[in-house]
Amino acid sequence: MPDQATRPALLWFRNDLRLADHAALRAAMRGGRPVLPVYVLDDAAAGAWATGGASRWWLHHSLTSLAAALAKRGVQLVLRRGAAVDEIPRLARAIGAAEVHTAGAALPWARRLDRAVADALARDGVTFTRHRTTMLFNPETLRTQAGGSYGVFTPFSRACFAHEPPHPPEPAPARIQGVAPSDADQLNSDTLADWDLLPTRSDWAGGLRAAWTPGEVGAHRRLRQFLTDLLDGYAARRDVPGDDGTSRLSPHLAFGEISPAQIWHAATVALHRSAPGTERFLTELLWREFSHYLLWFHPELPEQPLRPDFARMAWRDAPADLAAWQRGRTGIPIVDAGMRQLWQTGWMHNRVRMVVASFLVKHLLLPWQAGEAWFWDTLVDADLASNSASWQWVAGSGADAAPYFRIFNPVLQGQKFDPEGEYVRRFVPELGRLDRRFVHAPWHAPAAELRAAGIVLGKDYPLPVVDLAAGRARALAAFAALRDAGT
Repeated sequence: MPDQATRPALLWFRNDLRLADHAALRAAMRGGRPVLPVYVLDDAAAGAWATGGASRWWLHHSLTSLAAALAKRGVQLVLRRGAAVDEIPRLARAIGAAEVHTAGAALPWARRLDRAVADALARDGVTFTRHRTTMLFNPETLRTQAGGSYGVFTPFSRACFAHEPPHPPEPAPARIQGVAPSDADQLNSDTLADWDLLPTRSDWAGGLRAAWTPGEVGAHRRLRQFLTDLLDGYAARRDVPGDDGTSRLSPHLAFGEISPAQIWHAATVALHRSAPGTERFLTELLWREFSHYLLWFHPELPEQPLRPDFARMAWRDAPADLAAWQRGRTGIPIVDAGMRQLWQTGWMHNRVRMVVASFLVKHLLLPWQAGEAWFWDTLVDADLASNSASWQWVAGSGADAAPYFRIFNPVLQGQKFDPEGEYVRRFVPELGRLDRRFVHAPWHAPAAELRAAGIVLGKDYPLPVVDLAAGRARALAAFAALRDAGT
């Protein structure tokens, strides 16, 4: 029987679908051990946060890319669908593994699953090690002077910039030694086709295919393009939804096709040459880190308001308004453009995300959890930490939250950041012929302008589901009542 040092290791991939800068992979390969790479689709363990529809499309293609990269290095990716607490120990026994290595994440359900898997493996004498592959820093090392966790972003970001920099990223290994099991039947793998991750009833993924290239190669191609062509103007262009001025790395990060450390080091090279926009970009990367940090210390973040008094908020129950928001039929052009961009491409510009979220929570007075759930199902970059932290920020219930009286005026936001109406016209073609003066508020357009543009409000394009002034006043009253009740 092989001794402990030469027995195989099982590598359990999760939201770290890459080979470069992968601490768990390097640990599994240490000493020349044979490695069995595994991915388990365990929807039951994730519960309400099982991978959403758009992300399942991405997952299919990301796993295809990962399997091909592993095959080039001489090893097969084993796919299993079911309970990871059963599948991981079963596969470890099949290869006589001494160790199991995997990613450590802030996800509450994943942390619970890790404990269960570790206990099951321990009964077989197999060690279980989690590695930091999805965050820049160990959250336990970032503490306030009083020893607590940070609840405000600015001091958190200062602490990160002052921290020892993330480790230099390591390249992907040229070759990986695979296992040679005595019973190959026990290592049978599902196929991705078995999992039905792609749309079947209707092909709604055409816009996703046109917009994205999932996988590690696509991630690095996008990073190079961003650093070469877009970083210099990032600070100004990132707020313009009609411009491709953002990194669009978020889905690659969400699936771990590129590590935050790889992005950090690539961007700091640009910083050393004083590229404009770099510090702002790094700050945005730290907002993602802050979101994961919050989830690490507040596992209730996806479901419960971080500020307990918000549990008493008098949200409306208005299914028709929610459906109008989801379909991009609110009658507010910048909101509808954002929601349609989301449906068509699985992504939405960050500035517009704030606008549509504020509109739902403030003008419509609908619970942030409803928006969070819709984003979870429709975003290709759905990330539980970023999604929940950002929705709570807009609602005013989270860490470093926007004050309740900060209510984005969607018309003014459109006029400021999409002054020519380019973004609106792209995703709301009904308004394509409307003059720029009225494209963000067509209800203000004279009848002659509407006729010239071929628009009948309420027929070709909906009337607003809420009067913006009245919605704002209603929100201010509700939030003020909540504040007063807590004093």
